[in-house]
Amino acid sequence: MAAGLQVLARLARAPLRPLLLGSPMARLASGMALAEQARQLFESAVGAVLPGPMLHRTLSLDPGGRQLKVRGRSFQLRQNLYLVGFGKAVLGMAAAAEELLGQHLVQGVVSVPRGISAAMEHAGKQEMLLKPHSRVQVFEGAEDNLPDRDALRAALAIRQLAEGLTADDLLLVLISGGGSALLPAPIPPVTLEEKQTLTKLLAARGATIQELNTIRKALSQLKGGGLAQAAYPAQVVSLILSDVVGDPVEVIASGPTVASIHSVQDCLHILNRYGLRAALPRSVKTVLARADSDPHGPHTCGHVLNVVIGSNALALAEAQRQAEALGYRAVVLSAAMQGDVRSVAQLYGLLAQVAGAHLTLPGAGASVEEEDEQFHELMAELQLPDLQLREALEAVVGAEGPVCLLAGGEPTVQLQGSGMGGRNQELALRVGAELGRRPLGPVDVLFLSGGTDGQDGPTEAAGAWVMSDLAGQATAEGLDVATFLAHNDSHTFFRCFRGGAHLLCTGLTGTNVMDIHLLFLRPR
Repeated sequence: MAAGLQVLARLARAPLRPLLLGSPMARLASGMALAEQARQLFESAVGAVLPGPMLHRTLSLDPGGRQLKVRGRSFQLRQNLYLVGFGKAVLGMAAAAEELLGQHLVQGVVSVPRGISAAMEHAGKQEMLLKPHSRVQVFEGAEDNLPDRDALRAALAIRQLAEGLTADDLLLVLISGGGSALLPAPIPPVTLEEKQTLTKLLAARGATIQELNTIRKALSQLKGGGLAQAAYPAQVVSLILSDVVGDPVEVIASGPTVASIHSVQDCLHILNRYGLRAALPRSVKTVLARADSDPHGPHTCGHVLNVVIGSNALALAEAQRQAEALGYRAVVLSAAMQGDVRSVAQLYGLLAQVAGAHLTLPGAGASVEEEDEQFHELMAELQLPDLQLREALEAVVGAEGPVCLLAGGEPTVQLQGSGMGGRNQELALRVGAELGRRPLGPVDVLFLSGGTDGQDGPTEAAGAWVMSDLAGQATAEGLDVATFLAHNDSHTFFRCFRGGAHLLCTGLTGTNVMDIHLLFLRPR
């Protein structure tokens, strides 16, 4: 971070250096509107992490069809392949896997969100659907991403399949975001309701997601390596689509194929911290006491190959390539953008302001000390571990041509009102407000934020895009941006503003690697 801020101070006072774009500039001048380019880059990012492309990049059969190759590892195939899966994107992943490996597949069970099959069929995404005579059984459950009895039945069917495998078998596990709610299997005598109640109590008292996952794993038959243990001695290949910042495989869907590093003492420490140990149901105490006295100790997962086949970083890399092909100088800021949308919006607004001051005006930099201080404050608040601030500043300072800054992650929204929207639409609206109150100079600025799953909150939109004149145009239409933001009503704003033209509507995509942010800066 400090290096990036030093670059800001140094380069802000440096003379402009021309950026030679050559032939890509001619393509850029073809008349494609910024908004069309933004949508094109978003779609290219999503396309890189769709189930079909991901599976075909990761899995291959040898010419004889007797060996499955996965990232340099080979597994013998002889009608010994089984498949299980759970998550929001798993239906499409299973369809792609069966198309590729169907001749070797004996049986499969997947747990997917309620209504997903009908939604994919309605959207015309036949490639995301299993064939009529598929060997994969589909369970739908976990409505509103909450564990329920249907998801429990699916989890028990998955456990039964895994426990029936032998050392000669190979289990292919497909995991994506939402998998935790779709794989609930409490250790008896703990009931699903008791586990849910305890989780809600912890969350209400401020427990972190890491603490919640530690408790979930300790009370689960399948999480925290439980599925891998159930499948032993079969070999297990786990293909993971990450929807978590940093791609920690032990966190995604609560790590069913990753041995838990936490002990019973860790669980008791968490329960003590939030004053819940004394009020635990007898069933929970029984399970924790049983685990504490397990003579076998912690389970290991040496028979498992865990592979992250899709992530936000991979999607951003594809969008970066496409931006460069359009003639942009493209820099990936971060694949771990998180924190409150207010602060994230301020960061994008400040970057746009720096670009406006330096992209086309030689010798700009009178306010660099103020900008430096604002960057320091935002960086301290957001704590982004992989922020490429230095590269971003080098791109915007001294470049005559257009610049595209890309980022991804999952910011959060502090709810204050009862409006409708999602984090992407709220972020876009807040960035629009930021751009409207900052001096940008003769630079066209466009910001887009979209969820890669195609759904932003309880709306039909994936996100939205804005330009620097949003606030002024909204006022001319009788819309007050501040009022809509105060009520967390970004979706209503974008539906009213210019007839909804600024909404990003893609429909369900069949994948999910969090969100994509695109900031375009083009000198006039």
